[in-house]
Amino acid sequence: MDKRNALRAGAVSATVTLMMLLSSPAMAFTRDDGDDPGSGLSVGQTLGLYVFLPLVAFAVIAGLAGLPYGKGKKK
Repeated sequence: MDKRNALRAGAVSATVTLMMLLSSPAMAFTRDDGDDPGSGLSVGQTLGLYVFLPLVAFAVIAGLAGLPYGKGKKK
């Protein structure tokens, strides 16, 4: 039974992956009406947006989450 379920899951995964790869929006080479993509990001902007900003957000959230535990009674 387990081999049949694994084969079925593999077939479904392969089919879904193939459908996603062959879907028309992923292969759109022409611009749509009203499409105005604008200018791209520089390397510094990309690093700031996708690397440094998440790290800062993580540090702030971790610091706020740890505040209640930082001022505990010492034994």
